[in-house]
Amino acid sequence: MIPAEGDHLRPEAGSEGDPMELSQLRTFRVVAETLNFTRAAERLNLTQSAVSHQIKSLEQELGEPLFIRAKRGVKLSQVGQAALEHAIRILDEAQSLKERVLGRESQPVGRVRAAAATQAFVHLFAPLFESFMRTRPGIDLSFRSTVSTDQTVADILNGAADVGFASLPVFSPTLKVTDLFEDELVLVVGHGHRLAGRPSAGLQEIRGERLILFERGASIRRATDLFFHRIGIDPTLALESNDTYFIKLMVERGLGISLLPAWAVRDEVAWGWLAKLKIEGHRLRRQVAAISLGRFQPSATRAFLDYMLERKAELQAMAEGEMPTRR
Repeated sequence: MIPAEGDHLRPEAGSEGDPMELSQLRTFRVVAETLNFTRAAERLNLTQSAVSHQIKSLEQELGEPLFIRAKRGVKLSQVGQAALEHAIRILDEAQSLKERVLGRESQPVGRVRAAAATQAFVHLFAPLFESFMRTRPGIDLSFRSTVSTDQTVADILNGAADVGFASLPVFSPTLKVTDLFEDELVLVVGHGHRLAGRPSAGLQEIRGERLILFERGASIRRATDLFFHRIGIDPTLALESNDTYFIKLMVERGLGISLLPAWAVRDEVAWGWLAKLKIEGHRLRRQVAAISLGRFQPSATRAFLDYMLERKAELQAMAEGEMPTRR
């Protein structure tokens, strides 16, 4: 019988479980991360009944309920929260021992799946990913494009990606968030626009312009909406799209102006197809971070994160519109 909302998933009194196993702790950690037995089963490649059985066995061994039934999925009980901290430490130590015995600390091998917006892959991360793959041939690096920070976070939490790159804020107690660089949204106009050739424009000069913006839900759109709300402008939308190339093409054709990261228009500005301007008295800056699960990571994932952090200065330079360094 499924417990009612708020009921503890309590083991039967007096029952004795099998000796605790690492597989049970891994299952417990994934259920705690997803707070959903179905999603946990999908990530672990197990049946839902197998996941439920492992959790029940672990609760019987500990003699206390680890989860409480909620409206959607489950939530950790007070005992479950304390048990999770110990389980994570045990699993981290076990993984560290395995990697030391196998000699993977100095020569990491494995798979890393990175998630980020398509335009960020193209303009920011591609040169670094290319050099990483050359220097780490034992690591298989693959890419997954996302349309928003929310999707990137979801991909990390549900196990579809190992490392994500997204603009802040990011809210999740199970994630490790490490600042990488800061970028700036700039006003972008076509080469024939009346503002082209100027370093900046005032608010009154853009008040009547038609805007080409990202769709709602995208991190850049949230930043632009917040900016327009703060300055008291109700933008006139020409169109919305999550395709950066389409937005740039429409701006180039004179259908409107846009707000885009400086790095996203680096090439078009250099070629004279687009012009970028600052907005007088305002700076639209965002912090971009690397995100991953807060638990111990495999050696391949740690090596990838370390590689990106070592190149924060290079990322910052590219975020400000500089051309990537050839390696």
